Amino acid sequence: MIESPLIYLFSIALLATIFHLLDTRTTWKVFKFIPAVVFIYAFSMLFASLGLFDKNEEIDAIYKLTKTNLLPAMLFLMLLQVDFRHFFKLGKSLLISYVLAVTSLAFGFVIVAFVFNFDQDSAAAFGALAGSWMGGTANMIAVGSALGVSQEAFGYALIVDSVNYTLWVMLLLFLVPFASIFNKFTKSDENMAYLGEIGCACSMGAPRYWLLILFALVASLGSQIIAQNIEILNKTTTIVLIASTLGVIGSFTKLKEINGSSEVASTMLYILIALIGSKAVFDNFSDVGVYVLAGFSILVIHAIIMVIGAKIFKLDLFSVAVASLSNIGGVASAPILAATYNKSLVSVGVLMAIMGYLIGTFGGLLVGNVLIWIVK
Repeated sequence: MIESPLIYLFSIALLATIFHLLDTRTTWKVFKFIPAVVFIYAFSMLFASLGLFDKNEEIDAIYKLTKTNLLPAMLFLMLLQVDFRHFFKLGKSLLISYVLAVTSLAFGFVIVAFVFNFDQDSAAAFGALAGSWMGGTANMIAVGSALGVSQEAFGYALIVDSVNYTLWVMLLLFLVPFASIFNKFTKSDENMAYLGEIGCACSMGAPRYWLLILFALVASLGSQIIAQNIEILNKTTTIVLIASTLGVIGSFTKLKEINGSSEVASTMLYILIALIGSKAVFDNFSDVGVYVLAGFSILVIHAIIMVIGAKIFKLDLFSVAVASLSNIGGVASAPILAATYNKSLVSVGVLMAIMGYLIGTFGGLLVGNVLIWIVK
């Protein structure tokens, strides 16, 4: 049993490192279907359930301290990659598809909350899931922390995220050969060659990790100081919103040109996932089936609205599919789907997914609070 807070933190970091290396340095196909973050969470949870981590005050204190400081730092770095100028260069079809994807997902969450009669913890967990499906796992952590989701409910939401996401990616890839049939049905224009000229918000040059860490920690400290005096809903929500705002402001400055923000943010994300998993101890998995079914129901509602919207606005399958996956899948999968249509469109998938980093936190908080209001 680990009783020392430093050894506990080292174990968390080591676990995150091992799965990151397995994901990036091996050719194991399992990581194409199940993201590394799921393995990190699952093994951290398993170790916690086996009693590897002692439940003493010192470990609880370092858990809280690390999570409180890393979360705003990660959000700040993540949002430095956003480039609004490129986003607004996207064609009308892609912009409409993106807005349609976000709103249809939000609507799906609200409808499912009524149908499945969520309790408050489940509502908060699906608010966190909304953060993920409008942005990514980092947004899921931010929204979950702000809404006070229990470790157990967060674990269920992460399972739903993984299972539904995997099947959704498979479905969208399966539909690629049928694009011409779909486009004929919606009477859409398929001329998108100009989109290949759009760049992403990627940085070039040597990465400057220590400089980025310094700026991220300053942003984290600043967010917490401001939150001591100004509170929106609760302290964690305030920290999340301020850190996100600082990241967006930073994206308009030369900070965006410093290479390496994505890697440092990913490192922080992995450690946060492992930390949360280390506090999740499941007595049983009886509620997983209900969570997964609710997740599928949301995707069905989302798909129906997207098809109807595509018919009304004459949207092509590429625009609809990439907009959907840029929300639900994020930057890891949207570019892959875009490339199956045309390799020159990879940057479009990257750009739309990166925009989700901004939308995910604010959208997830909005949806989560609506869901909690509904169940009260």
